[in-house]
Amino acid sequence: MTKIAFIGLGHMGLPMSKNLLAAGMEVRGFDLSAEALKSFSAAGGTGFSSVAEAVLGADAIITMLPNAAIVGAVYADVFKAAKPGALLIDSSTIDVATARSVACKAEEHGFEMVDAPVSGGVGGAEAGTLAFMVGGSDTAFKRAETILKPMAGKIVHCGQAGNGQAAKACNNMLLAISMIGVSEAFNLGRSLGLDDQTFFDVASNASGQCWSMTSYCPAPGPVPTAPSNNDYKPGFATALMLKDLGIAMDAAQSTGANTPLGAMSREIYAQMDKDGNGGVDFSGVIKHLTGEL
Repeated sequence: MTKIAFIGLGHMGLPMSKNLLAAGMEVRGFDLSAEALKSFSAAGGTGFSSVAEAVLGADAIITMLPNAAIVGAVYADVFKAAKPGALLIDSSTIDVATARSVACKAEEHGFEMVDAPVSGGVGGAEAGTLAFMVGGSDTAFKRAETILKPMAGKIVHCGQAGNGQAAKACNNMLLAISMIGVSEAFNLGRSLGLDDQTFFDVASNASGQCWSMTSYCPAPGPVPTAPSNNDYKPGFATALMLKDLGIAMDAAQSTGANTPLGAMSREIYAQMDKDGNGGVDFSGVIKHLTGEL
């Protein structure tokens, strides 16, 4: 039986770990939240009181953590406690430079490592349909693919270490831009007397079709599973989108890439967060744009 250590059992990590358990793997977990550990244990996992205890003897170690600083600190503990040859998989969303730095340190300690951030949100984590964007060597990717499959709908090898994070930053910048565009279109349609469902029926089958329209529609009604039909409860919170846009814009600045719409999107989500709506799903931008939120 494959033994997995899962560090970070929050909104994403807990359902991801449950899918590994359902696949017949032994999963050892750690989180600072006692409640998260309780839920993990109830699902059949074994909880521990430290990173070092959780990773002891594990064949692979998966982390799903809030930011780059925590990722660096956790892996400093992992390098000391993990068994030789363990595979390291970081599914946190962090900057490319940190991902490559941690991977380099892992190699120095004799470990193979991949960065494997995800797209799909809590719903995808629960359903086991996440899209994994993986950066790392061919051999590390092949090892990671087997571990990731129970949690994934799609797994893409993006190239060298850090390229998974690069793909995630670009994807989420695009997502932010497209969600604002779809929201503006619905708001304009309403002002012109178009019914939301009617506009959806047109745009979802025309050149304006995109994921933000057909899978995560910001207008209530057309897509029953979208957060817009659950009072814009996340989902994917505005504060998290703002974090990802910050990563993307820092990358654009460091590389000299011209991303004016990305920068404008960050300004819009920053204002939404400043207005006290960081915990609202990012598709709630449709209401922010009209001043309703």
